[in-house]
Amino acid sequence: MTALILFTDLDGTLLNGESYAYDAALPVLATLQQRGIPVIPVTSKTRAEVETLIQQIGLTGPFVTENGSAIYIPRDTCPFTLPEGDDDGPYRVVALGVIYVMARAGLKAIAQELGRPLKGFGDLSVEQVQQLTGLSAEDAHQAKMREFTEPFLTPKNTAPEKLTAAVESMGFKVVVGDRFSHLIGGTASKGIAVHQLVQLYTPTFATGEPIVTIGLGNSPNDLDMLENVDRAIVLPGAEGPHPQLSDRGWTMAPRPAPEGWAIAVNQLLAEFPYGAPASSG
Repeated sequence: MTALILFTDLDGTLLNGESYAYDAALPVLATLQQRGIPVIPVTSKTRAEVETLIQQIGLTGPFVTENGSAIYIPRDTCPFTLPEGDDDGPYRVVALGVIYVMARAGLKAIAQELGRPLKGFGDLSVEQVQQLTGLSAEDAHQAKMREFTEPFLTPKNTAPEKLTAAVESMGFKVVVGDRFSHLIGGTASKGIAVHQLVQLYTPTFATGEPIVTIGLGNSPNDLDMLENVDRAIVLPGAEGPHPQLSDRGWTMAPRPAPEGWAIAVNQLLAEFPYGAPASSG
């Protein structure tokens, strides 16, 4: 039998990119749970944002936050031996990135390097985040509860290459977006998080059982995850797949999220009809 581990982005992948709806994915999530197949969110969202969502959809396993900055492992429902890390509330936390105060300091240094101000989430009120993102007050509050990374307004009239060079000269990474960019610690990595979780899950499967890792994403922000799984699936937006993800030979989901997510995962389950691990550990 083949053991499956599924890693998924959230916004625009499991959740609709505009409405954040996920109802179409719920039956498939139930099937994955019945088969004992881990479903691991890998996202730019904060811990507070992910906690709210997984409570709604019934996930109880690990999740990766803030662009690969940390792995949160619920201690009470963990199916494997807990790795080294710090305990925070109900979680064992494996930190891969830098703490938030360092990201804030980094943003100030990069602004000085560029010679122009950079406004991060830490400089914005909840109301301002709402106005800029369209989030509800509660969602905007959770989006500001950052522990490792700092989203900031992408500076106009600054070439992405110049911004990236300034960020990297300070030892950070950046995901440059149209409206917001994300300043990330230089050691944070969705790919490293994926590999660490696969290593942790491996002893819970039958000895010698092949493991197939699956990743679903929709944007360049997901490349580090998609490049580090066996089977990558790209979710299109309303205008089609992102051009940076469309020419890599990866599977294209037939529809945007969440319907496309459900169809693509169902197709994989049909391909691996006995995809459940032999032991839940």
